[in-house]
Amino acid sequence: MNAVITAVGGYVPAAILDNKTICEKVETSELWIEKRTGIKERRIADENTATSDLASAAIENLFEHYDVDRNEIEALIIATATPDHILAPTASKVCEKNGLTNAFGLDINAACSGFLYALELASSMIESGRYEKIIVAGADKMSSIVDYENRDTCILFGDGAGAVLLEKTQSDYGIMKSILRTDGGGTSSLFVPAGGSKMPATMQSIVHRSHFIKQEGPYVFKKAVSSMSKVSKDVLIKNELDTEDIDWVIPHQANLRIIKTVSENLNIDINKVKVNIERYGNTTSATIPLCLWDFKDDFKKGQYLLITTFGAGFSWGALCLKWGTMRKKRHRSQVHQSRKLSYEAVLQQM
Repeated sequence: MNAVITAVGGYVPAAILDNKTICEKVETSELWIEKRTGIKERRIADENTATSDLASAAIENLFEHYDVDRNEIEALIIATATPDHILAPTASKVCEKNGLTNAFGLDINAACSGFLYALELASSMIESGRYEKIIVAGADKMSSIVDYENRDTCILFGDGAGAVLLEKTQSDYGIMKSILRTDGGGTSSLFVPAGGSKMPATMQSIVHRSHFIKQEGPYVFKKAVSSMSKVSKDVLIKNELDTEDIDWVIPHQANLRIIKTVSENLNIDINKVKVNIERYGNTTSATIPLCLWDFKDDFKKGQYLLITTFGAGFSWGALCLKWGTMRKKRHRSQVHQSRKLSYEAVLQQM
């Protein structure tokens, strides 16, 4: 029993924050940002949009374009580092917004590795034989925890969401073996100090801007390169694959220099590496599913994909999968009707 991806959805907000605009906020240059990160622009959600809205839109995009019965979805796993609330899972709101009345929902927070961890969990649930259809989504509103007065972090992050449908299959297509790692010793090098049980919100924490991301950039960069490179080599061995067998690499979109260095360390042609960081920036939990959504038409049945991530925690990992057959796409008339029904459902909630 394997778990295979059969449908993909994605969503990014319409508003664009480009490098020119950032240069008006902090002391830097467009050339410096692009050279250091590979990022040209990011999508930013408005103040009335929550992470649950981003995730819901990505899942609705999946339902609109593929022939999927939402009543058959048994579970929803949301990977996010920016939940709507500290208490009350974001997945609960997403289940409500997407009409997933027969599914249970839960959140996973493994920062930038969250979607990979969630994919491993969901595939294991399906391989157990107890579940047949699970939606896994990665969504983050990073603009809600970014300090736009801090040049080191405000240039990096954007908002977005992506989602995949996992289904059971008796074939050898789908999720293969993974390796996941955690090193809590790196927590203070990339984290948001305040807002949790260790440092609840106070007037002092607000004054000290402790509710925004803090990062030791150079250290995180080196750790990301070494960790992603090693775990990717190890997971290829675990799956009895060589680098020549890999058709596509889907890396976490944190920094273009990290992506290129990992590609070089693996001796994999950069043309096999999927990159969209120039348009979205680092969307944390959403980077992997957004890449799958952006480039889904490039993936052919039987091709091998290597996914690798690194994030706060420190959390990192790699996973191989064999691309299978996607679900039948809806006709345009069906997409139009689906959008109409989705719009009416939104109106009923208002």
